[in-house]
Amino acid sequence: MTADAQEETLRFLASLDGGDEIVSTHISRVVLGRTRAFKLKRAVAFPYLDFSTPGKRLTMCEREVALNRRTAPALYLGARRVTREADGALALDGAGELVDAIVEMRRFDDGALLESFAARGALSAQIIEQLGRKIAAFHDEAEIIREGGGSEAMRRIVLLNEKSLRDFPPAPPGDIEAHNARLGALVQTHGPLLDARHARGKTRRCHGDLTLRNICVVDGAPTPFDCIEFSDELAAIDVLYDLAFLLMDLHRVGESGLANLALNRYLDWRDECDGLGLLPLFMSLRATIRAHIGAAQNKPIEARRYFDLARELARDGAPRLIAIGGYSGSGKSSVAAALAPLIGAAPGARTLSSDRLRKRLHGAEPTRCLPKEAYAREVSARVYEEMMIEAGRVARAGWPVVVDAVFDRVSSRAEIERIAREAGAPFFGFWLDVDLSARIARVETRRDDPSDATPEVLLAQMKGETGAIGWRRIDAARGLDAVVAEIVGAIG
Repeated sequence: MTADAQEETLRFLASLDGGDEIVSTHISRVVLGRTRAFKLKRAVAFPYLDFSTPGKRLTMCEREVALNRRTAPALYLGARRVTREADGALALDGAGELVDAIVEMRRFDDGALLESFAARGALSAQIIEQLGRKIAAFHDEAEIIREGGGSEAMRRIVLLNEKSLRDFPPAPPGDIEAHNARLGALVQTHGPLLDARHARGKTRRCHGDLTLRNICVVDGAPTPFDCIEFSDELAAIDVLYDLAFLLMDLHRVGESGLANLALNRYLDWRDECDGLGLLPLFMSLRATIRAHIGAAQNKPIEARRYFDLARELARDGAPRLIAIGGYSGSGKSSVAAALAPLIGAAPGARTLSSDRLRKRLHGAEPTRCLPKEAYAREVSARVYEEMMIEAGRVARAGWPVVVDAVFDRVSSRAEIERIAREAGAPFFGFWLDVDLSARIARVETRRDDPSDATPEVLLAQMKGETGAIGWRRIDAARGLDAVVAEIVGAIG
């Protein structure tokens, strides 16, 4: 089909639903109507895709609908055939000859894209928490890919990027060669881990393009759409490499705190802590891809920003175990959440909260209030045991972890310090001091919070024997920023 023939198809599509706008990319054109959008694949062939015939485009449209309905069933209405009828007119799903194919979608406003949310400063913790959980659930159900994967697959991706950076350079040759060498070294270092994760089923048929441009809010819920349908190689990837595109993009738009939140809410639902050390490689690769694409599209400023980001992200994390203790109402979870993005390599530390772990152990939503028996001594002992185990696993994976719990017993403080020593991670312990009246006021005003502590619980804590607290004591009655700054300064 010629470009002129596809222009005829576009005019036909524009007549169906009052389409008055066409959005173009290098592989598709989308006609935006009043209530629907019609996505037409360009009649092109590249090394990584072939849309050169109507039949091939129909196959890819059907595949696109099937794959995207995994995450966005309300958006994808179906694949439609464009046919030439006996009178020479075009029709949808007619009896005539197939001349093209489209994906029909429910239209949404451009303001619903998370990219637009970020531009107007409207990205919220609630949206990102929902998104982290949704991606985790999607990865749970995604097809496991046994062929390919592992270190060899990542080497191929790095080599492809090396060639693309040379063909479309976003920076001087010396900088590009140094960056390519860095990515190659990271793959070499992490080769055994990449292979081990592949063997454990971590390579799955993922989304493949989880940028803020490909996630929208539909019916109040963050909804990934427009996944990669044309290349199994680009979409059959480690689940953390899939997540890394979102983390990189949040970091790009200056939302490093939300990037850390997305990672932690994802990890609350999927046990991927062994792969945390891969995030510098994965996130840097995602930024590298955007850098050479920007250069190829003659967007030099954008390309250079992505390249600089890729170099920044390619630094290794370092294990640290930071414990935040204090009575209920002292602000432990708030301090841990604000501190985590500032620790180590992007997107920052894993946070482990005894309150969230308790809810998870009971199969409850984080903000659901648990019955009194969920706080029995033996249950709390199990919560602390799980918290210690996971903290040790994160530290042994070479990644920083911030643990927040009351830590009012000598034994629990000694245990978390032992976990750090055995993991070979530097340990930093902090105890937050706030007077009783302020803590009671904080507890009484909590809403939709993982903590179920009441003033009665708080008073009961005060009756216990803490022993000598050797951790650095912090006056947490000050503002959150001041508390976090003091802790960062103490960690160095």
